[in-house]
Amino acid sequence: MKCIVGLGNPGIKYQQTRHNVGFMVIEELLKRHQWTLDKSKFKGHFTLESLHSEKVILLQPQTFMNLSGESIRPLIDFYDIVPEDVTVIYDDLDLPLGKIRLRQKGGPGGHNGIRSVIDQLGTKEFNRLRFGIGRPETPMSVIDYVLGKFNESDHDTLEQSINHAADAMEAWISQPFQKVMNDYNK
Repeated sequence: MKCIVGLGNPGIKYQQTRHNVGFMVIEELLKRHQWTLDKSKFKGHFTLESLHSEKVILLQPQTFMNLSGESIRPLIDFYDIVPEDVTVIYDDLDLPLGKIRLRQKGGPGGHNGIRSVIDQLGTKEFNRLRFGIGRPETPMSVIDYVLGKFNESDHDTLEQSINHAADAMEAWISQPFQKVMNDYNK
């Protein structure tokens, strides 16, 4: 069984913000397959489905970003999923808008949501899909930037990148993560 986690903040206030691109990729996967997040448990909304003869869980933690690991840990414990079968999708300031980068392990890189996941899982050995949101072009705090909505001019790039990220996650369901990295990190 595999688990795809999209990080973000719950609530209408945070919808469509840069910090919620992980949620947006999960929503694209749900839309493609006419699935819904029909379960609420483990401090998150999730669904358990089957794709390419593989069971997969899609999860949106409802803990707020900085506590994301508090949702992931009990869910993967309950379903007996090893961290290597988890991919966490999250925003990354250090990548240009729309660029995605897959990695098999690593540190938090200043991302408090990933820090929470590492702390709760007790390992850095889980897959990540970093989704570039770029840095602000005008002086503003990082918090204001990541909690801000995308500019109208970013929407085409954003939509293409969400689709690209969802394609990568669909590929991972039936292929080794290393192959997906090689195919999508171009």
